[in-house]
Amino acid sequence: MSLLLRPYQVDLHAEARAHLQRGIAAILIQSPTGSGKTVLIAHMLKNAKDRGYRAWFIVHRRELVKQSVSTLTEAAGVSVGIVAAGAAPSRNEAIQICLVNTLANRLHMMPPPNLIVFDEAHHLAAGSWAKIQAAFPNAVHVGLTATPQRLDGRGLGAHFRELVTGPSVATLIEQGYLSPYRLYAPGGADLSKVHTLGGDYNKKELADAMQQSPVVGDALTHYQKHAMGKRAIVFMWSIDSSKEIAARFNDAGIPAAHIDGKTPDDQRDAMIQSFRSGNTLVLTNVDLFGEGFDLPAIECAFLLRPTQSLSLYLQQVGRALRPFPGKKEALIFDHANNCKLHGLPDDDREWSLAGRKRRTRDDSCTVKQCPKCYAMNLASVMVCKYCGYKWVIQSRDIEQGEGELSEVDLAAQRAARKQEESECRTFEELVALGHLRGYGNAETWARFKNPHLFYKAARFKKEPAPRSAARAGSEGR
Repeated sequence: MSLLLRPYQVDLHAEARAHLQRGIAAILIQSPTGSGKTVLIAHMLKNAKDRGYRAWFIVHRRELVKQSVSTLTEAAGVSVGIVAAGAAPSRNEAIQICLVNTLANRLHMMPPPNLIVFDEAHHLAAGSWAKIQAAFPNAVHVGLTATPQRLDGRGLGAHFRELVTGPSVATLIEQGYLSPYRLYAPGGADLSKVHTLGGDYNKKELADAMQQSPVVGDALTHYQKHAMGKRAIVFMWSIDSSKEIAARFNDAGIPAAHIDGKTPDDQRDAMIQSFRSGNTLVLTNVDLFGEGFDLPAIECAFLLRPTQSLSLYLQQVGRALRPFPGKKEALIFDHANNCKLHGLPDDDREWSLAGRKRRTRDDSCTVKQCPKCYAMNLASVMVCKYCGYKWVIQSRDIEQGEGELSEVDLAAQRAARKQEESECRTFEELVALGHLRGYGNAETWARFKNPHLFYKAARFKKEPAPRSAARAGSEGR
């Protein structure tokens, strides 16, 4: 079985290679959760081996080791070595799949690599990751992540010199590579007295605030009402709360399991397999499955862990966005109200190696609730999509019913934005629209939005189009 890259993956790979040919040896590739980064990585590693190079792929969870080995051996037909506790070493293999903590302790035993690929590269500021990168300054360093910034919002410019950005979540949904979704947002807990510590909510204060809220019971009720029989993953704020909600689901006759970092490996594997097969319908955890848990059959994500980290929010939501046969849409239940702080999963976002300014509660995403059907809409929407209720300007502040589930929808605004984009007849007009919207890298956004216009503009100037864009334009379909 051979690897088949999607058009945007071809583009990402070509652009990264163009930077390498220019002598840039530290490159960060951004592509949304669920966009197939593992396949892209396998393609890169196979190419490296075919050229006679030694390459390491570094991950931070044992599930990712298994997933990567499977992709490389089954899809790419490449033999690999594994650097992880309990795995028999095979250091002569050109490609090594490495668990970061194990590798950090065995660097002196390993032949030096020519290429190091870091999965979930936003972790690179952590001690073990940074130690590995610093130990091999002459190697090529490539990072991959859906969110190219640290969890505290700071950038990764100290570790990479160039950023290659992939298509947006909205574009991947339009093209069928990610699943459409519905987002429900209840009222959430009162976090006004919860302070910030280390870039996110103080865990103890957060636990106290969440424990006093009815969100655990609400989540069970909303699952029974809107998602009964669907496979769901639940993100909690503490291990105790994760165990509690799993017990509540089980008591209600809904098979659920809690997993944390101390769950024995054999039990964890059995629980995940039961979830894959549909015997277990709900998996609860804290941050264990926020990254790298690749299971397209997940139909629902319950967010009960408030976070100030955009990266964490998008990683968790992304667990449910992979398409799957028979899955018409993903259901996201944001009991933490993270969408009000960070926006919706498919909002346009501009990424930079410099990071981004943290949003505060004062500049969060503005939504309003329909007083007739209780669906959530953006404040800019004047007609409720679900019941046709029409707002008047005086009625802007609507009191929300206690505990009422509300749906967030952007259909009207998305349609208007698409119309704006479709009216751009030249690449220059599309770039100008990007600047008007305040995008920091409007040309990159425009190129991914409409590679055809970009290619036409380059050809009109009688200049060869960059290889990446040319491929995207010629292979897009």
